[in-house]
Amino acid sequence: MNTSSPKSGKNHTTVSTCPANTRLERHALADRILHWLIALAMITLLCTSLLPILGVKFEWVLIHWITGMLLTLVIIVHIMKVLILGRLHLMNISKQEISSQIEAIHADLSTTESHSFKAGKYSPAQKGYHQAMALLVLTAIATGLLMLVKIDSPFWDRDPYLLSQETWGFIYVIHGFSALGSISLIMIHVYFALRPEKLFYTRSMILGWITRDELMHYHDPAHWLPATFTAKAENRK
Repeated sequence: MNTSSPKSGKNHTTVSTCPANTRLERHALADRILHWLIALAMITLLCTSLLPILGVKFEWVLIHWITGMLLTLVIIVHIMKVLILGRLHLMNISKQEISSQIEAIHADLSTTESHSFKAGKYSPAQKGYHQAMALLVLTAIATGLLMLVKIDSPFWDRDPYLLSQETWGFIYVIHGFSALGSISLIMIHVYFALRPEKLFYTRSMILGWITRDELMHYHDPAHWLPATFTAKAENRK
């Protein structure tokens, strides 16, 4: 899927002539703030749910459900932002991306030369990870919101008999599997974020930028150019 602008060809030529250390925006400040808020909320939820099981005693219920509500609000803001800006398609995995990725993997396994696949802003693996995590988080939020009726709060009275015991058991199981799946994906995420060749992605989520050399090496400028560079290219005309 081509997500570049109609003038990406000229901009591609221009970006290839920039100094290698030219900084190009990969993640805007608002996107980075949302990412780290979600990360903080996820870690807090996992700690407050798992530490009591491991024998760490503290008043975890209040922290857990308030954090869950905050995560829900952040996710709603994220979804609204994506829909308003028309970015939902950026996480779609096209057949061309899948076939190109498979060809690159096959070439790497059959020869001694590297045949790395250059994607747009996000690789098929990154898109797949995002979709898997989104499914788990949304499932955990949906089941967690239902479970809120079983606790007392300043805003509502508990009603543990809203659903049958069998239904509550099913909800607890789904919520638990979502949490376990999230732990696995977070471990994978941290592992790849700390790999030396992937550290520039981690830096971009902290500082917001990648270099022109990193763009040309890992991405296809014909499919993605940072918005800041596109704007600069337009201003020079």
